[in-house]
Amino acid sequence: MPSHNIYEDELEQAALEWFEELGYEIAFAPDILPGGDYPERSDYSEVILEERLKDALRRINPDLPQEALNDALHQILVPLNPALIDNNRLFQRMVTDGVNATYRADDGRIVSKQVRIFDFEEVKNNDFLAANQFTVIENRIEKRPDVVVFVNGIPLVVIELKNLANEDVKISDAYNQIQNYISTIPSLFTYNAFAVISDGVNARAGTVTADEDRFMMWRTIH
Repeated sequence: MPSHNIYEDELEQAALEWFEELGYEIAFAPDILPGGDYPERSDYSEVILEERLKDALRRINPDLPQEALNDALHQILVPLNPALIDNNRLFQRMVTDGVNATYRADDGRIVSKQVRIFDFEEVKNNDFLAANQFTVIENRIEKRPDVVVFVNGIPLVVIELKNLANEDVKISDAYNQIQNYISTIPSLFTYNAFAVISDGVNARAGTVTADEDRFMMWRTIH
């Protein structure tokens, strides 16, 4: 019988394969971390893949000047509030309404425009990535969620998987692990749309403010 660790590794790989079937790029996160084969972060404290986000903002907002895109990028990267929940709510408004960015027009006027973070009309304009074993270090605490899903370089989903073969481990343990991440590496959840917990058979999804009974069963469109 395979060990529990091997089983969980297989579950991670299965999850990545499902994302790949949906058209996501997949990555082993250590390859894109500082010092990896294809680094996309300069520091373990960074949770956004900045170059992917820059490229997406340019692609989705081709009519806006670089100054406006830079302002939007800064607002996304640098949260305004000390509280995670406030920052998460602010980012969700950015998702739906766009980022209110300013720039100086050719005639000298200061102009405000909405910069879109995601393209909801042309899905192919977005960048989709799922990475496993994504290490984050915050306040000298290191954590490594099982799978993080990025859209345009922004970590929208965190997935925690537990071993169904281990009778001592339940799906509640995955929920508790998500709560541990929220308390120790909150920056990863500034942009979180929802978290997923699964034992390989059952899957539930909830938000950063949801207690365990508000993590609901995952349903397919069928």
